[in-house]
Amino acid sequence: MNKLRILACVVAVGFASAHAQEWKPAGDKIMTTWGENLNHQQPHPEYPRPQLERKDNWKNLNGLWKYAIVEQGVSAAPTQWDGDILVPFAVESALSGVGRSLNKDQALWYKNEISVPTRWQKGKTLLHFGAVDWRCDVYVNGQHIGQHEGGFDPFSMDISKALKKGEKQEVVIRVWDPTSDGPQPRGKQINNPHGIWYTPVSGIWQTVWVESVPTTYIVATKQTPNVDKSTLSVSANVEAVQSGDQLVVEAFDGGKKIAEATAAASATIELPLSNVTLWSPDNPKLYDLQVKVLRGGKVVDQAKSYFAMRKISMKADDKGIQRMYLNDKFVFHYGPLDQGWWPDGLHTAPSDEALKFDVIKTKEMGFNMIRKHIKVEPARWYRHCDSLGILVWQDMPSGDLGGNVWDMQPGKVSNGQHDKDRTPESEAIHRKEWKSIMDHLHNFPSIVIWVPFNEAWGQFKTEEITKWTMEHDPSRLVNSASGGNFAYVGHILDIHNYPDAAMPDPRLFGDKFILALGEFGGFGLPIDGHTWQNKDNWGYVSFKNKEELTDRYQKAVTDLSKLIPRGLSAAVYTQTTDVEVETNGLMTYDRKVIKIPENTLKKMHSVLYNQ
Repeated sequence: MNKLRILACVVAVGFASAHAQEWKPAGDKIMTTWGENLNHQQPHPEYPRPQLERKDNWKNLNGLWKYAIVEQGVSAAPTQWDGDILVPFAVESALSGVGRSLNKDQALWYKNEISVPTRWQKGKTLLHFGAVDWRCDVYVNGQHIGQHEGGFDPFSMDISKALKKGEKQEVVIRVWDPTSDGPQPRGKQINNPHGIWYTPVSGIWQTVWVESVPTTYIVATKQTPNVDKSTLSVSANVEAVQSGDQLVVEAFDGGKKIAEATAAASATIELPLSNVTLWSPDNPKLYDLQVKVLRGGKVVDQAKSYFAMRKISMKADDKGIQRMYLNDKFVFHYGPLDQGWWPDGLHTAPSDEALKFDVIKTKEMGFNMIRKHIKVEPARWYRHCDSLGILVWQDMPSGDLGGNVWDMQPGKVSNGQHDKDRTPESEAIHRKEWKSIMDHLHNFPSIVIWVPFNEAWGQFKTEEITKWTMEHDPSRLVNSASGGNFAYVGHILDIHNYPDAAMPDPRLFGDKFILALGEFGGFGLPIDGHTWQNKDNWGYVSFKNKEELTDRYQKAVTDLSKLIPRGLSAAVYTQTTDVEVETNGLMTYDRKVIKIPENTLKKMHSVLYNQ
């Protein structure tokens, strides 16, 4: 190699190294160990859709994209860009490398050049988004592909017709997110973070990926176990299905096939199963599923999935008190309020390992349930709960807050008296996203309860929304209003009480509803060097050291255990981790300090399950 070529190589290597070093976390807040060790060239590289796997023809598009923040009214894509943003982290987060806020008068733009193999272009090419907050317009090679509204549900777009010759394709995305200035579901985000309200999350915050599929392909499956009949109901949404196409469903236990059935591609298959092991927190047994579309006896498309056999139901005990039964046995549900926030990634865990860590620690602490609080996680989080054995109560993210009265005392208000009067637009946004979330999460067996509303936050038409939820998914129980305005509908009556354990009066409500304590505790302990800010941190009750915290928590669990024989079926402790200025977590926000040892907590909690 001559000197000129050597010099050229050195310059090229130097440029690549400099570009690779451009990204760094923004701001000066605390970080998790996973965030500190993040490989920004491959963030969240895992296959993102565990309930419908086609691993042969897909590409992860996470990594550095160009971004720009411009005036909201500008419809054309920017010609100049502000810099790089690390996808899939929200623009406000440290791990995005940007750390900038976005308001309702601005739009956030992304641009990336992606590579699509030419062999893919024989079928269809799909662009997938795990979640984008909130309104997202997608352009490929200058063509507008479509728009999606919804900050917590995944969506896909067929970009086949916009692809140009060759492998290189340009993807541009425009995002508008008004956060608390709009009526859309947003959970704990607020434009002015304070107290129990957190930093906004705007733009892409879950994995972006591209996939090649045949012209006829499986869009989604719906799997519902029926323990009483020993069957699994399976249906599939098949794009471009043709007359005569067949759906084949095969169930496996390890590598052994245990059941198979074939029907028309548009039919619902009732797959008979025998001698199956039921899923529970003590034994989270999962079975594999293979779904195929056949045409003329040949496989047109196929995907892998999985399922579990488990039953959640409501039934009166021998005292006439309504209880929650798992597989026809009373199981007391006890778990933390899990916000799912991260100091470095906000809504986005820094890695899949981090995402799984919270579930592992929850299990090690002796909890058997998690209430996922007004947030929806990436699909892989639910897969971890399925695999590890954690019952999940899934909240609908709240939005359009304010304007209605909160009365959390059951028995004192009439049905729907304090429901919010939302605009038709606001109602439509809520209904659309709630349906999309329920459909998206339906196949995860760990989810046993839907929670449409929390503490009157945007709560409207409670009876109607609750009844619709029950009808849309009769395989689960519905907690209509956790700690909110009670319309006496659904399966569960749920109060919030801080800091002490309490319950609804079983003499008034026990024969009609499952009785739950949807939130309590909130014991705060700030740990120096591990807080969001240096002072003015907050908890419902604060303590000076771990010993004081442990003693107070032990008392709370003892008090809680006395309520179970009286009719309490579930309780939720606030909370898994500290979040921003809240220091009432069992772990610090950066997950580096566990305030009460896991084994100590597990021993304490054992009394709750042995009654």
